[in-house]
Amino acid sequence: MSTIEPPYAIDPSGWASRARRAACPNFDARPEGSVIRLLVVHNISLPPGEYGGQFIEDLFANRLDCDAHPYFAQLRGLRVSSHFLIRRDGEVVQFVSTLDRAWHAGVSRFNGHERCNDFSVGVELEGTDIDPYCDAQYASLVTLTDALLHAHPITDVCGHQHISPDRKTDPGPSFDWTHFRSALAALQNAAPADPLKLAKMVSFPI
Repeated sequence: MSTIEPPYAIDPSGWASRARRAACPNFDARPEGSVIRLLVVHNISLPPGEYGGQFIEDLFANRLDCDAHPYFAQLRGLRVSSHFLIRRDGEVVQFVSTLDRAWHAGVSRFNGHERCNDFSVGVELEGTDIDPYCDAQYASLVTLTDALLHAHPITDVCGHQHISPDRKTDPGPSFDWTHFRSALAALQNAAPADPLKLAKMVSFPI
């Protein structure tokens, strides 16, 4: 990673500083007593392998023109969302407060617990399983993850493929878990000592 992005912060209402907010009606309240303990990394591109444009945001806002591309026909009527999207240039877009339940994981299971949407935060990377992710995306993901770790009692980070292995493959072999983990550790180790922002140990799939 060539640069370190300025830090994000998650405010008490669950919104990230510096993230651009985008409209999204696809969320609801988390179950009473649920604890936000998991960060799930996904990928998305619409159409697959094509980057830029408004199609992802249109999908999450329920305004996607399903006649605009043949692939979109299978998305007709779909109601999904994620808390965050990280574009290829590193821009972070937030759709749902982290305090609310976004609809990103679907049928899923982690450490014996089903319905991962109840206790997770979802981050979409604009990409595919096979295209390398961009340095700017890793930089934003690292700083955003650091903010999420300080805002919520997250203990584990995984991919969609790890909680829904029978139906999902993202973020795929193109995602460098070792780089992500080491860059996050470097950021936390470089932070000045602050008893209110101690580095947190989290588990990764590798």
